[in-house]
Amino acid sequence: MRHKRAGLHLSRTAAHRKALFSNMVAALLTYERIRTTEVKAKEIRRLAERTITWARRLGPILTKKVEKRSREERARVVHAMRMALRVVRDRDAVLKLFEEIGPRFLARHGGYTRIMKIGQRAGDAAPMVLLELLPAEKKETESHPAPKSKGGKESKEGKESKDSSKAKPKVSAPAQSKEKPKAKPKAATASKAKKDAVGKTPAKSSATAKRGGRSRGGE
Repeated sequence: MRHKRAGLHLSRTAAHRKALFSNMVAALLTYERIRTTEVKAKEIRRLAERTITWARRLGPILTKKVEKRSREERARVVHAMRMALRVVRDRDAVLKLFEEIGPRFLARHGGYTRIMKIGQRAGDAAPMVLLELLPAEKKETESHPAPKSKGGKESKEGKESKDSSKAKPKVSAPAQSKEKPKAKPKAATASKAKKDAVGKTPAKSSATAKRGGRSRGGE
């Protein structure tokens, strides 16, 4: 009876099993996705999440540059990397764990991987799965629509924003021409000129003046 003995033998010796798990966890950290059987994936997930937790526990220390870390913080990072190397024998995979994967899961407490079934393997019909790390959470940057009140009607703020968007731009009036209109002749001046012409007597010619002078002298 196997009381308190977690894990499966997988028809392998202890040394073979440890080497298998170490290589597969390193491949998961390097490529962030591996294809394997369902039984192996469940065993590897336990070790992979435990290894990622060693990096995540450092918290904001991972976001600091190496030059700006204190002596105590550097010692904590070295200890965490050594604990991760007990499971993962690949140094490049451990470096990626503490530089990229660890800071990605700072706000997440467990559940760093997921398993997706992809069918059966040809030959022995073993159930195959994809074991992969969760992607980084994307922040919502899209603007939210205007809230609606009860009954399906939009709130006043939403209506005001729509009215302002629909308002047409004002068209400026055409500029007035700077040229002054020509002054029309006044009727009063024309009538006055006519009166002056009527009131004046026509001037006598020189012949009529001579005749009048002669007649006055003869009398």
